[in-house]
This record gives sequence, C-alpha cells and structure tokens, in this order.
Amino acid sequence: MDLGLKNKTYIVTGATRGLGLAAARELAADGAHVLVSGRGQEAVDAAVAELNTLGSAHGVVADNADPETADRLIAEARSRFGGLDGILISVGGPQAGPVETTPESAWRDAFESVFLGALRLARAAAATLPSGGVIGFVLSSSVRQPIPGLGISNGLRPGLAMAAKSLADELGPRGIRVLGLLPGRIDTDRVRELDALAADPEAARARASDGIPLRRYGTPEEFGKAAAFLLSPAASYVTGVMVPVDGGALRSL
Repeated sequence: MDLGLKNKTYIVTGATRGLGLAAARELAADGAHVLVSGRGQEAVDAAVAELNTLGSAHGVVADNADPETADRLIAEARSRFGGLDGILISVGGPQAGPVETTPESAWRDAFESVFLGALRLARAAAATLPSGGVIGFVLSSSVRQPIPGLGISNGLRPGLAMAAKSLADELGPRGIRVLGLLPGRIDTDRVRELDALAADPEAARARASDGIPLRRYGTPEEFGKAAAFLLSPAASYVTGVMVPVDGGALRSL
C-alpha cells in the first residue's frame, strides 16, 4: 500500500533515539522529508546522517521545554523543505519514581517538557498546517492504566491525551487530524533502563513479557511503522483516537 508520504514534510521531536527515531526512519524511508530535533548536537548529527541514507532529513538542536522551540522548528521545516504536513511530538520519559516521594522539582520539569512543551508544539503546528495535516503525540499506555513506579507519567500523560482529544474536535473542521500513540513495552533504551531498576532485570523483563498477549516486547521498527501509517494520508479518516502499540497488553477497550 502506498502511504502517500512521498515529498510530504514532517517534524519529529525527540528523534535522536528510541521511538522518535524509529518513526523518523519509517517516514524518511517512505519518501517524506523529516526535520528531527534533539537536545544534543552530536546525537542530532548522528540521527540525520542515518536518516539521510534512507531519504531526506535535517536536524535542529532544541529542547521541547524551551518556549521558542515550537516556532523555531516550524520555521526551519518550512524554510528547508517548503512546507509542513505533520508533526510527531515525542519527548523523553520523565523521571521514574512513586507519586509520594518524587520531588516537586521533577514534576515541574516534566510538566514543562512533557505537557506544556508538547502542547505548545501542537498549537504552533495547528496555526500553520493545511487541510490534511496531522498532529501526533507519542504518549504511553499510562494514559489508560497506571504503570508502577512511573508516577509523573501516570499523572501527566492522561491529561495530555485529553487535550489532544479536545484539539481533534477543534481542528477537525479545518481538516487537521490529531491523534496519539500509546506504546507499551517497546524494546528501547528507555524501557531497558526501567527494567534495570529492578533487583533482577531479566526476571522483570520475563514477568512483563508474560503479561503481554504476544509474549514479547515490541521492536522500535514495529512502533515506527504504526506511527508512519497514522501520520500518513493513508490514515486520512483517523483522528481523535489514542492507539495502543503494545502487543495487546492494555485490557481496556
């Protein structure tokens, strides 16, 4: 199936590793122009070098928590590639820890990047996207059920999902789609770091795998392909939804 991505332009934030990079790979490989961002020059350069072996990419060093990032990324995409067709807003996972003992400073920092930074990017994109444009959020299965030991994620992700749902209602009449992806146990550095917090990381991974109907962690490539489809014109009637990419781990509808 032709996803219709050729010569479309997308911004992917947090795209120097993990889920953001996986999505950027699939977009570039299918013919899209991709502007990626990350917080370190070396990591951004490495991601762009890899993506340019697949297609067309450019990189910008930027922090989602910076109030100037949204306008800067959009201006760069339009200048470099001549327009903007969509954005995938991905940020690194917030500090792990229970609600009770995680310091207020960690909550405040996460709110600036995970919540407010993401919302700022979405609003700025909404102001410039044409009909047919799309705004995607990389969220978490914590949108639907809490993940033990991830108090901040459990607190912020559901609120951002509801904001995305509201934005889908607001932008739908203009032909702009808004949606979210809810990754479960995808085998990224972030998930391996979380597993490593357990006394026995291998046993923790085995227990988590046993709770997934497919009995394994997902691969970044599997997530990237789901993201590329949902961002593409092939998914032109899909909006206002939160799509789990979790091997069936979520038990809610």
